[in-house]
Amino acid sequence: MQKSLKIGAYTVRYPLIQGGMGVRVSGGSLAGHVAKCGGVGVVAAAGIALNSPFFNGRNYMQADTAALKAELKKAYEIAPDGIIGVNVMVALTDYEDLVKASIEGGAKVIICGAGLPLTLPELTAHAPQVALVPIVSSVRAAHLIAKKWHKGYGRLPDAVVVEDPDTAGGHLGEKLENIGTGEYDQYATVRGVKEMFRTEFGADVPVIAAGGIWDRADVLHALEQGADGVQMASRFVATVECDAADSFKQAYLDCKKEDIGLIMSPAGLPGRAILTHQEDVVAYDQDNATVCTTNCLKKCSFKESGERFCIVMSLDRAQRGDIETGLVFCGTNAWKADRITTVQEIFDELFDAAAEKAA
Repeated sequence: MQKSLKIGAYTVRYPLIQGGMGVRVSGGSLAGHVAKCGGVGVVAAAGIALNSPFFNGRNYMQADTAALKAELKKAYEIAPDGIIGVNVMVALTDYEDLVKASIEGGAKVIICGAGLPLTLPELTAHAPQVALVPIVSSVRAAHLIAKKWHKGYGRLPDAVVVEDPDTAGGHLGEKLENIGTGEYDQYATVRGVKEMFRTEFGADVPVIAAGGIWDRADVLHALEQGADGVQMASRFVATVECDAADSFKQAYLDCKKEDIGLIMSPAGLPGRAILTHQEDVVAYDQDNATVCTTNCLKKCSFKESGERFCIVMSLDRAQRGDIETGLVFCGTNAWKADRITTVQEIFDELFDAAAEKAA
């Protein structure tokens, strides 16, 4: 198996990026331990103000950037020499401020999805050492980003994550009606993105496969199919180090394959979650006459018209342990979680990390 992954100026011991899981599911603890074990640990910026000591109920935006820096600090305390990054959704209202806070907090990699990060190089021009990694689901999206970055800023992405909407968890970059049709070919897209960079820009840009990666066989398959590495999120939830509450982790252990499905997020994007209590998630905001207090998303049907439910508060309730009225995002393979393990044990299984250390 390929033993390392180069992203910009950084060489990662193992070809693995831990996926960003918003609203404090992947905070400083999980990111730090993944980085300590030799992957790219990722703090998710979305909703990070909630359940933080910086949020007083009225100062969401200020608390967001302060909480992000605090989680990066926590991650670096666990892995002082680790490669730690941040996932910042383009759809967030304070996207630009969070990108700047990521750099101030020492993030070495900035990963952006839920929209096209067309101006990301401009926001990070003062920190050229920070690797920039967009998330796409198509060659067309990767080409749009590459063309804009190359022409406007004289640079290309340091890597690209290709996310499979048929298997990935959380918000998905595809129309609801196109998900699960069987037409999407993740590894054809991976190879297509690599070839596009070579043909059009003469560049060998690492392409990372995301969605549905669970075990060693999945990692090997991804690498055999042309990916330079993998991004994994759901697999890391049922670990001691994951930042979510124990009952959130237990929801993964308890769920069945048929419990996992799609919702339409008020963000205007489909999302994949455990749907066991979906009626209660929606009813919570109706029963409590909830109104938007965070303005966390640029576009949100709940903020604008009270439609659906408050996505960030529902994710926050779940992260704290209320899985009855809280939303539990996950990928299609979450049902495979059968015990609480450790990040190190996952690396041992995926990469023979323990045997490598012994040698």
